[in-house]
Amino acid sequence: MRRREFLTLAAGAAAAWPLIAHAQSAPVVGMLMDVLEDSPESRARVAAFRQALADLGWKEGQNIHLEYRWSAGKSELIRQYAEELIALPSTVILANGTPAVVALKNATSSIPIVCALVQDPVGLGLIKSLSHPGGNITGFTFTNPELIGKWIDLLKDVMPGISRAALIFDPKATPFFNNFIHDIEASRQPGETDLIALPLGTAEHPETAIHALAKQPGSGLIIPPDPFNVDHLKQIAELAGEDRLPTVSVYRQFAVDGGLMAYGPDTRDIFRRAAGYIDRILKGARAADLAVQQLTKFDFVINLKTAKALGLTVPPTLLALADEVIE
Repeated sequence: MRRREFLTLAAGAAAAWPLIAHAQSAPVVGMLMDVLEDSPESRARVAAFRQALADLGWKEGQNIHLEYRWSAGKSELIRQYAEELIALPSTVILANGTPAVVALKNATSSIPIVCALVQDPVGLGLIKSLSHPGGNITGFTFTNPELIGKWIDLLKDVMPGISRAALIFDPKATPFFNNFIHDIEASRQPGETDLIALPLGTAEHPETAIHALAKQPGSGLIIPPDPFNVDHLKQIAELAGEDRLPTVSVYRQFAVDGGLMAYGPDTRDIFRRAAGYIDRILKGARAADLAVQQLTKFDFVINLKTAKALGLTVPPTLLALADEVIE
């Protein structure tokens, strides 16, 4: 072997050795995140997860190693990082978002996977059933058609004359929303609000899609869970404000950033609970035996300052239901 080739191989082995040696003494938890690393939502999720692990006795850098991968919603990176985490000596993998879960399912059937915020796992064929998932996947769900219906009702409460609600999403990252829209529209009664898709053709430029929607009288906007949406909440809130478009999102941060309303589960709580499943698997439980849990607790936030800027009157009954009112 040539000296240069030997030195290259030796350097590579030396770089890999600390991780391998550490993995032999502490479990490795892979974390495949389908969002940006430095967004407020992302930081809150990871902080909650790490704190919950610590509360359960798992100290990062001491008796557990967390191996992060951040894909920012890019499909090619999600697939690449899924393969990287499986190639590592991962004991269990936390998968944040449906695209991450799908990529991991396609890559491994043996390493346990705990989902945080997965959509319709039964319908997508990721698990056999919620109560008995089977296989190597378990965790916590996120949006369903019933939640979308709740968002439409909230828009109607603040804008009684609404005739259409648009669901904005990236069809490459979250194509299942097309199925949700189809199912809801199939059961819609005459006179009810139309639900339409607002796909993002080029994810970097949501202005075109939002401006076009705002030009249609009686329109409202829904921001469901989607890697692009969560990474651009503030931008979407600003665009909706400029166009005087009533909007509701699944993310609390949207209302904090100036959006009108947010209604959805506490994502930080989901990550805390996901840490509990990680703990159980590390102590010997099988993912196949841990029921996939649906969300039952939701938080409702209204930005009253934004409502006034949009010229909307929030009914007192709706304000009374809010968990938080931003003034």
